[in-house]
Amino acid sequence: MAPAEPDGAPFKSLAELDRLIHEPARLSVMALLSVVESADFLFLLRQSGLTRGNLSSHLGKLETAGYVEITKEFVGKIPRTLLHLTEAGRQAFEAYRRGLMEVLGGAAPARRRRDRRPGRAVRRPG
Repeated sequence: MAPAEPDGAPFKSLAELDRLIHEPARLSVMALLSVVESADFLFLLRQSGLTRGNLSSHLGKLETAGYVEITKEFVGKIPRTLLHLTEAGRQAFEAYRRGLMEVLGGAAPARRRRDRRPGRAVRRPG
């Protein structure tokens, strides 16, 4: 009798995660925006560690997807860019977060090997 094949469910769930959000820079932006009502561009720039051009590019992709709304205004003579998650963005981020937690919760924890020599099986007592 052949051993049962694992169904790979956690990894199927991983493949189903929103790839737009899954990219690390966009994930950072979405996570930052998920905990505030709105944020300005400079706040996101400082918090994310991205360059201006990189942040701008990622925000453009999130805006095109309908996840982020970008509003430009002037405070006196100084331009200010405000960003916030749209309702669709909040729902997408929450679905992404739930999916990621499902993947992480469903994956078997890595076992620590006592003997690190290559090719040697380690028996566990019990």
